[in-house]
This record gives sequence, C-alpha cells and structure tokens, in this order.
Amino acid sequence: MATVAVAGAGPVGLMLAGELRLAGIEVVLVDRLAGRTGESRAGGIHPRTMEVLDQRGLMAEFLAAGRPIQAGHFSGLFLDFSGFATRYPYTLAIMQAAVERLLEERAAELGVRVRWSTEVTDVHQDAGGVVVTVRTPDGTERLAADYLVGCDGGRSSVRKLAGIGFPGTPATMTALLGDVELAEPPAEPVFQKRREHGDFSVLDFEPGWYRVMTNEYDHVADRDAPVDVEDLRRALIRIAGTDYGMHSPRWVSRYSDAARQAERYRHGRVLLAGDAAHIHFPAGGQGLNLGVQDAMNLGWKLAMVAGGHAPESLLDSYHAERYPVAERVLHNTRAQTVLGHPGAHTEALRDLVRELIDFDEVNGYLGGMISALDIRYRVADGHPLLGRRMPDLDLKTSAGEVRLYSLLHGGRPVLLHLGDHPESAAALTGWDDRVDVVAARCPDEQMNVPMVGEIAVPAACLIRPDGYLVWTAEDEPDTASLRDALTTWFGARRC
Repeated sequence: MATVAVAGAGPVGLMLAGELRLAGIEVVLVDRLAGRTGESRAGGIHPRTMEVLDQRGLMAEFLAAGRPIQAGHFSGLFLDFSGFATRYPYTLAIMQAAVERLLEERAAELGVRVRWSTEVTDVHQDAGGVVVTVRTPDGTERLAADYLVGCDGGRSSVRKLAGIGFPGTPATMTALLGDVELAEPPAEPVFQKRREHGDFSVLDFEPGWYRVMTNEYDHVADRDAPVDVEDLRRALIRIAGTDYGMHSPRWVSRYSDAARQAERYRHGRVLLAGDAAHIHFPAGGQGLNLGVQDAMNLGWKLAMVAGGHAPESLLDSYHAERYPVAERVLHNTRAQTVLGHPGAHTEALRDLVRELIDFDEVNGYLGGMISALDIRYRVADGHPLLGRRMPDLDLKTSAGEVRLYSLLHGGRPVLLHLGDHPESAAALTGWDDRVDVVAARCPDEQMNVPMVGEIAVPAACLIRPDGYLVWTAEDEPDTASLRDALTTWFGARRC
C-alpha cells in the first residue's frame, strides 16, 4: 500500500490526511509539538471552505460547533455575503481549536493517528520514495514513504530541508493577539476601531473571555522576542487609552504583515501546503481557509498518483492551480494592510472604498475573492463553468432526492448525467474503478454561479473530487472530449 508522510497536524495536515485515507492511502502524520495547545489563531471559516467540508459530509458537526455571522470584510470594511449563490452565504464563527478537534476526529475515524513530539530533521528523496528522519523522545527514527507533504507552518522544516525558496516582503507593522478575561469589557464588540496610533479589536468569541487584537503601524517588533500579556496591555493602552481590566490570559502571540510564498509547491516527492507554502497578514480571515482548500486540491491528486492511477505529472497541476490563488491572497492582504494605516489620507481612501462597496458589483468582486467562491482554475476552454466549483444543485435520482455535494462524500470524481443522452456514461468504460456515474434530473433549468450569473444547467458534467468542473456537455455529449478529460485528470483507461 502506498504511504504518504505528512508533517504538521494542524487543520491543513488533518484535512490532507483525511483526504488521503478516504482514497485508501496509508498516512503517517507527525507533529513536533507534544500535543494540542488549545490556541486558536483563526476564528472563522468562509463559504467556500464550508462547501468543501459539506462535500465530505462534515458540515453538520461544524455548524453545531460554530455560529453563523454576517462578518465578511476587506480591511475592516464590511462585505455582504448574504446574496451569494451558496448554501452558506455567511462566515461561520468557529475557533481553530474546534476546527482541529473536528478534523482530527474525522481523520481518526479513517484510521489516522497523530504522532506527537516527532520533529522532521532530515529529508532524503530519490526516484523510489522519501526517507524522513525524525527526532522523537526515544531518539532518532527514519520513516519511509512514497511522498512527503509539509503542512508544518510558516517556519516549515520540510520546506527548508527540501531547499525550496520562500521569497516575499518583510514586516512593516506589528500586531498582537491575546485571549484574555476583561473586568470592564466594552458594551458591544469592537472590530478594528481606528485611532491615532493604530486600531484594535475586542471580540467575545465565547462566553467568559475575549479576543483582543492590536495593530500598530509605526514600528516593527522582533518576531522572535518573547511576548506576554503586559506587551498586549501596553499596546492596547497606547491605541485605545484603556486595557478594559485585562487579566488571566490564555495565550498571547505576535504576528505581522510579512508576506512570503514558496517558489514552488512541489520538489520531486516533497510538496507543501498551507502556511508552509505561503504566509500573509490575516486580513479578511483568509489563512486557514486557503490552507484547507490547498489540502482539498492536493489530496485527491496525490492519492491518484500514489495509488498508481495517474502519472506524477498530475501533481504539477497542484502548483499550477494553487500558487496563483495564494499569490492573489498575498496581493489583497498587502492592499488591506495599507488601507488600515492611520491618518487623514487613508481615512479619505477608506471612505471612498466604503462607498464603492455599496455597489453590488464591487461587493460581489471583493466578497467573491475573500470567500474564494470566485476561484476558476485553467482546466479547459469552453463552457463558463469549466474550472469553477460546481453549485450544490438539488437533484432527483432513482433513489430519491439528493444534493449534488452528497455525491462527493466518498472523495471520488463524479460523472453527472442530467440529460437524455447516455453516451457519456457509456464512454466511462475503463475508468469506472475511479469515477462514479450518477444519472439524475435537476428541477431547475438555470443555476446561479458567483461572478458568472445565471447559466443553463448542463446535460452532463465531470466533477473532480474537490468539486471543480473539468468537462461538460450542454446537449449532445462529445465522448472524445470526455475521454480526454478522464485521461488528463484521472489517468489512463484500464483495459
């Protein structure tokens, strides 16, 4: 059985491990930490990430653990997701610790166990596989795997050991975050309240404690210097004029707007995902979402290759598709940082941007970017849906009514036949060990697609395991083009 080693047991590593196990790949998941810290940098997930989780049947647990809020924003200027054509037109407020718990439960159900206190110290690869040297409390150990994926954060050991460059721009400001109790909390939540020396937030994510954040733009702190609640208290007083009676910190952290991206996401049998591949200022709350979607994109491709179904060249599409997505996130977070600077000139610019967001087209453009609903991969020319996420249509099958995303719960590609031409299903011969065929009817003739608008429901379509469309037929299916798409994405036909 093929084996993939995954370094880093955060949300990205857990999501990837689950995807690989769903496809029958053995996973060795290691993390240098001794266990879960309970710390939560991220505090929410966006519409596209919720769709991704829904495609694996996980959203019920996430909805139970979170709280829907209309809180999309661009540099603190609110965006309205409510009109977006998705079942989840909002942000789900949920702490990263809860996300990790739910994803770890899912991975465990699939047979994945985290090896804690296991640090990657060396990587050697050749044409046959990868040997990963790890340091454990019991000494040094060597793990053999077919592939290694670094999901081990912005200071990724895997990235450094693989010799992959990490260019970008250095920090220009300093931000502090702390989860604390407040003796004199504000009457209402405070979000990026702007003052002379920066801005601050005080948010009651969960009863009994508050998340306090400060952004100061006039100095850059040493990222490696120790930080504690007194640093946060002083920063909050400098900006807000009060510390709200801050006490009993759970944890305090420092971060910045440094923005860097790996030169390549793949070096032979070593790949990168999440913060190991890209770091940026957490403007708009895009980081965790970006990483989870990296894992969703990579998981099925790596499973296809490691399982012997597809050539290694399929892995090149991971970099080709996800690098531009993260590049755009770095670009928009840099813009959001500049838009956050204090001063009269920035205030004038913010007023103008706020007015522009009132236009549906601008709200849709920025909201589609922040939510990731507008992503389009370059998979083929033709139909406006190609390369986009397939909407979650309501369907009628011989077994009853289903939602389209339920067809993806098994992590397999789906050839969805909605018309009266069975030729497309017959063309699947030789790929039926990898692709599911579903015949259904769609009650609606039109579907709404973000950044596209209303378009006709196709007669047939081929949907990747991550929910993106790679082939479609509007009327009479072109079986030759279908076979080409099957070969490109899911390997050679089996005789």
